[in-house]
Amino acid sequence: MPHLIVKDFKDIKTPLEEDGVMFEFTAKNEIYDNEKLIKASVEDDEFFLVVKEEKDKTIIKADKTTRPSATYKIHKALLALKKAAGIEVLSSNVPQNYKNPHLNRLDALKDIGFFAKSFPTDKKVHIEVGFGSGRHLLYQAKQNKDKLFIGIEIHRPSIEQVIKQINIQGITNILVVDYDARLFLEQTPSNIVEKIYVHFPVPWDKKPHRRVISTEFVKEAQRVLCIGGELELRTDSENYYNYSYETFIGFKSIEITIRKNKDIAVTSKYEDRWKRMDKNIYDIIMKNDISSPPLKIEGGFDFSNKDIKRETVMSLHRKKIVGDGYFVHFERVYRLSNGGIMLKVSFGSFDRPEHMYIIINEKDIKYFPHLPLLSKTNLKAHQKISEVIYG
Repeated sequence: MPHLIVKDFKDIKTPLEEDGVMFEFTAKNEIYDNEKLIKASVEDDEFFLVVKEEKDKTIIKADKTTRPSATYKIHKALLALKKAAGIEVLSSNVPQNYKNPHLNRLDALKDIGFFAKSFPTDKKVHIEVGFGSGRHLLYQAKQNKDKLFIGIEIHRPSIEQVIKQINIQGITNILVVDYDARLFLEQTPSNIVEKIYVHFPVPWDKKPHRRVISTEFVKEAQRVLCIGGELELRTDSENYYNYSYETFIGFKSIEITIRKNKDIAVTSKYEDRWKRMDKNIYDIIMKNDISSPPLKIEGGFDFSNKDIKRETVMSLHRKKIVGDGYFVHFERVYRLSNGGIMLKVSFGSFDRPEHMYIIINEKDIKYFPHLPLLSKTNLKAHQKISEVIYG
C-alpha cells in the first residue's frame, strides 16, 4: 500500500488544488482525534486519504473503502498533499515518477457503476473471477475476439499488470472491474454469459463464508448463463473441491462434469508450480440448461428533502441494527471542514456487505464513492438508514 510516514502533519486549508489534485474537504473523526480523512480528486476518481497520528509519527495512505483501482492516482495525491502541507517525510514508498507509461490509458478499467447503468450486451460474455496474473484471461481474449471478457479482481497489482498487457498488446475485448464477484453477478443481465471461470480461488478453510462458490453464487450463475453456458471451477484444494461438489449436487436439477488433472491450453505460474509438486488439480463444470426471466429490481437510494436531526446523526457511532435478512452498522462519525457530517457505514447482506460513506451537507445527502449495489437486501438497509438519519 503506498504511504508516507511524516514527522508532523500540518492541516491544509480546503478546498485546495495542487499539481492537478483537488483537495475538497477534511473529515475529522468525532471519537478518535488521531484520525482524519482528506477528500482527493484525481482525474475522474474521488477518494479519501487517511491521516493517522501515532506516538511519534503520522502515517498517510489511501482509505481502503474508497481507493481507486489505478495506484498511480494514489501516488499523485500523496505527493500533492506532501507539497501542499509542506511536511517533512521520514519514509516513503511512493515513486516520484508515479505513472507507468503503459497505464496512460485506462479504457478497459471500469467501475461497478458502468455495469449497473449499461451492462454491455452486444457480444456473448465470458467472466473470469480472480484472474491473478491474467495469463488465462489474456489468452482467452486473444483466441476469442468476437467475445467480451470481463475480468474481476480485487488485487490492485494484478489489475495494473493486466491493464498494462491490454495496452501493450492492443487487446480491445477485455473489461476489468475491481469488485466482489458475488455482488457483480447480481448486476449481470440474465442469459448473456457463455462461460464463468473460477480458477484457483482462495480456499478460505477457516472462513468458508468468504468463498466465492456458494449456493447463492451458483443460483446467480445459472441465471446469467445462457442455455449451454458453463461455470468452470478449477482448484488444487481437495477440501474446496469436496465443498464445491456438495454445493453443486445440492441443486435439484443440475448437469456437472468432474475432471482430475486435465491439461488446459494455458496455465498460471501457480498451477505450473503445483504440477511440479505432484498436486492434484480438480475441475467441476456446471452446464446450464434453463432460461431465466429478465433481471428486474425496482427501487433507488435517494434520500428525502427533510431536515435531519444533527444531534441524532452525531450519536450514531458504532450503532448496529439487525433486520430481516440485512444489517446496518454505523461504524464512525466525522465532522467535515465545510460544516457537513459524514458517516462510515457497512450494511446489506451479512455475507456480502457494502462498505461506504454517507456525506451529509446542508442541501443534500449522498453515498460515497458510489451508489450501493441495487439489490433487495441493500434497498431494505437503505430504508432503515433513512429512518435512522431523519430520526
